[in-house]
Amino acid sequence: MAGAAYGAALPAGHTTKKMISSRSALEERIHLTADEAKWFDSPSSLPLLISDHLADLMQDEEDDPIRRQFVPQCMECDIDDSLDPLAEVDHSVTGRLIHRYGHRAALLTTDRCFSYCRHCFRRRFTGTDTGPIGDEEIDRAAEYLAGHREIYELLLTGGDLFTLSNAKLDRLFSTLRSCREDLVIRLCTRAVASCPSRFDDELMEIIARHDHGGPFLLLTQFNHPRELTDESIRAVGRFLALGIPAFNQSVLLRGVNDDADILEDLCVRLLYSRIKPYYLFQCDLVGGTAHLRVPVARGLEIEQELRRRLSGLAMPQYTIDLPEGGGKVILTKDHLVGEEDGYYVFSTLDGGKRRYPKV
Repeated sequence: MAGAAYGAALPAGHTTKKMISSRSALEERIHLTADEAKWFDSPSSLPLLISDHLADLMQDEEDDPIRRQFVPQCMECDIDDSLDPLAEVDHSVTGRLIHRYGHRAALLTTDRCFSYCRHCFRRRFTGTDTGPIGDEEIDRAAEYLAGHREIYELLLTGGDLFTLSNAKLDRLFSTLRSCREDLVIRLCTRAVASCPSRFDDELMEIIARHDHGGPFLLLTQFNHPRELTDESIRAVGRFLALGIPAFNQSVLLRGVNDDADILEDLCVRLLYSRIKPYYLFQCDLVGGTAHLRVPVARGLEIEQELRRRLSGLAMPQYTIDLPEGGGKVILTKDHLVGEEDGYYVFSTLDGGKRRYPKV
C-alpha cells in the first residue's frame, strides 16, 4: 500500500526507486538497532515509509536526526495515550472537515504522506489506507464552509495534500474558491522537506491559477537544519515567487532538536530562506510517541535561551495543543514577576529586574 500511495500522486519522471517501505529496504541503508528491529515483530498502525529524498539524507548512525524522525522503534507499540488527543473526531462536522476553532477549520485531504513521521499526532487516520478525499466529500465540506461565514481560514492537511494528483488538487482548489473566494487557505505540507521534486511546473501552474481572492499560505515542517536542503529551499522558493508567504511549524523532539544550538541554527536558516519560524510545538500526547517527547520544563529552558539569541522575526512561539480539544496555548516564562509602589516589576532575559509604571 505505501509504495503505491507514494508513487500514485507523482507525475511521470519522478523516481521512487530509493523509497523505503520494508525492512529489507531499510536494512540496505542502515544497521537496525534492537529497538528498531523489534518494531517489525509487531508493527504499529503507522506504516514505514521514507521518501527517496529523506533516505538520501539519512545516516547510519543511531542518533541521526533524520533517522529518529522516520525509522520506527518498538516503543511506538506502547499505546498509553489517546490516538486522538486533540479530540478531532468530536469536532468533525463532516467525514473530513474538522471545526475545532471558531474562525478556522481543517480539511483532511488524504491519509497519505511521502514519508510517515514517527511523531505523527494524527496516527488514528494517517497511513490507514483511507485514501484521498472524494469529490462528494469535497462538495460536503464546501457546503458547510459556505454556510459558516465565521470561518475565514481553512487548513488543507491530512496526511499531505500534495500526495493528491494534480487533477484532484485542481478540483479541490476550484470547489473551495467557488464556495468561498474570501477563504485564507493554508497549504499544510511536509512535502517540501520530504519530496521537493513534487513541486514542478505543472503543479505550480495549478497553484498559481487558484491563488486569488483569499490568499494561499504555505505551512511547512522543518525540524532540523539538515532538512533544509538546496532542493527544499528551491521548492519553497517557487511559492515565494508567486507571492505566497511561508511559515514553519517545528515539533520539539527528543534526540532530534531538543537543543538550543540546533534550534538557533534552524531558525536562522529558515529566516534567511524567507520562511518565518512560526511555531515550535510541544509533542502531542498521542499514543506511541512518548519516547520522542521532551519534558515541558526542558522545553521552557530551551525557549528562554532562544529568546536571548534570536530576533523577534526568527523566534517561533513555543506552543502546546492542549489535550481533549483544549486548544493551543503559548508556553513561555512569565516576565511580569510582581508589583511594588505603583510599578510593575519585570525580569529581564539575563535575570535582572526592571520597573515599569502602572499609569
